[in-house]
This record gives sequence, structure tokens and C-alpha cells, in this order.
Amino acid sequence: GPLIGTSNPTDLAIDGRGFMAVTTIDAVNRGVGNLPIALTTTGSFKADANGILRTPTGQVLMGWPANPDGTLSNYPRDTMKAMTPVKLDQNQYVSNPTTKMSLGANLPATATQAGASGLTYEMSVQYTGNLGTQETLHYVFTPTVPATGASNTWNMTIADSASGNAIIGDYAITFDSSQGSGGTLASVTTNIGSDYDPATGIIPLNVGGGSVSMDIGAVGITGGMTQLSESFAPIGKATNGTPVARLVGVEIDDNGYLHANYDQGFSKVIYQIPVVDVPNPNGLASRSDQTYGLSADSGPFYLWDSGDGPTGKMVGYSQEQSTTDVTSELTNLITTQRAYSSNVKVI
Repeated sequence: GPLIGTSNPTDLAIDGRGFMAVTTIDAVNRGVGNLPIALTTTGSFKADANGILRTPTGQVLMGWPANPDGTLSNYPRDTMKAMTPVKLDQNQYVSNPTTKMSLGANLPATATQAGASGLTYEMSVQYTGNLGTQETLHYVFTPTVPATGASNTWNMTIADSASGNAIIGDYAITFDSSQGSGGTLASVTTNIGSDYDPATGIIPLNVGGGSVSMDIGAVGITGGMTQLSESFAPIGKATNGTPVARLVGVEIDDNGYLHANYDQGFSKVIYQIPVVDVPNPNGLASRSDQTYGLSADSGPFYLWDSGDGPTGKMVGYSQEQSTTDVTSELTNLITTQRAYSSNVKVI
């Protein structure tokens, strides 16, 4: 039937061909090993006291659980054994560690000329660690002062508070002084740490507990680190990561990914809801509560990503409207009742 909009993000429906897999809350509560599976095209799912997404009639939504980082494993498509009841930890707190940061500092060109003082320049950038703690990367820039001319070269060291303030990176940075490209990066040589990628401008930093991609700009491109004029302009920031956050809601996207939304303004995938398809949907066995069972006539099932292959897309905030014409059914009922009454009078 046609889809109607609702205000509940976990009112779900398939816009087109396909089904969602569900099981029963009784089977979940009893801890049944192989949960009985039924299929449905729509359902008004809400989290119960245990966080399980279920309908008022006890149909529990099934899905593939995501990994802690929000990625999905390569689950088999011809079996439902890897699927689990979708459960929300409504008192869940998570950390969202920093994995990316940018460094756009401008270093003074006059500091690498002959006769310069050789003074160092320092800056710090905060990031979020794996446990939601605020950590700091401390940068020290030391100019190479030549006897004559200009070296346009600096030494950059990076210390990490999460690593006990150990030096996790040491790099020799040379800037271009040619017309048209003056002030942009020319080369970055690694002394300590992971190598710089001149095409992307990325240096992978091994901070305490993980890896952070630091973008200092590609070679010859403006927008990253520069050496211009006489001023030091420390510009650096973590481009993702937030302190500890609490779950505030969930939503599903067109790909069938169930996203958890957190009060710090970020979200991550916690489940994927595949779309079940069979060769002959008309061969499915009808069950209660708008559900169906597999049969020999329906043929074997396959689990598709939402919208892939022959299947329709998973839609949130929606329910499938019944195809029953209530007016026609009432008219037929009244006609039948009148005919019955007439027959009774004749008798």
C-alpha cells in the first residue's frame, strides 16, 4: 500500500519491493538460540524498557550490528544467522576520538634569513582521546639560520600529552621561494614519525591510543602551512572528535543504516537493516501481525542493501497504509447483513 508520514523516526517501511526481518519479543526474552524469523513490509518500532526496537504487537526488528567505529563487517547475504535484535542502549555514553586535524600555521620568512635571531616558535592543538579526555599536541618550530642568504627551512617537532609528552614527530620542512609559488611547501623530510604524503599533504601521527591524520597542505598548494612575511600565525585545529556524548535519538537512512545521534552533535552507524527479497513474494506464507514466512513456493531469500538490486529503499518516519478499502468493506458488510435479515424474515 501507499506510505504515510509519521513523527516517529523508527516507523519503518519499504518503498518498493522487499521486506524487513523480524522476530518475536517472546523468543528474545526466552533467550532462544535460533530466533524464529518472519518478514514484514512495515512496522512501528519503538525502544522498550530494555532498549529493544519492537512493535506494540511484539515484533522485534532484526539487523546487522556495526563495529564500535561504525563500520560494518562483510556479512553473508544468504543466511540470517549474523542478524541480531536491534537494541539501543538508551543510557549509552560514548567517546568520539579525534582522527583528523589541520595545521595551517604561517612561519615568518625573515626567521630563516642570514642574521636572524634563531628564536623558536611554539603552538598547541587540542584533540579528543579515545576515552573522551582532552589531549594536546605541542609544536615547536625552529628556523635554520644560514651564514648567507636564506634557507627557507624549519625543523618541526611534535610532542603528545597522551604519550607522556614524548616526541612523536620530527620533520625538516622547506618552503618554496620561487615566483608564483613562494611561501608554499616545497618538501618535508621525516626524522621521526610517519612519512609526509606530498600529494595529499597528510602526515599520519601515532598519538597515544590511535592514529590522527594531520593535514599540513600539499606541496606547492596554498592553504596549508606557509612561510610568508614577518609574522607567525599559529592556526591549527582538530577537525573532528568531541568529548563524551550521550545518545539522544536514532534515525535510518536510505541505505538502511541506523544512525545513533549524540548530544555533542555527531552520529555514527550502529546497525544496518538489510532488505530481504525472495523470487516469488506471492508464495510467502501469511502470518499474523502483517508478517509472512518463507515457504517452498517463495523460494530462497537474499539480503540486499536498501535500494540495491530489485529492492526498494528503507524509509523512516513512514508506515505502509493498508490496501483494504474500508468504505467498500463496510458497504459489503451492510449489504450482507440486509440480505441475511431478508432471508430470516422470509423463513
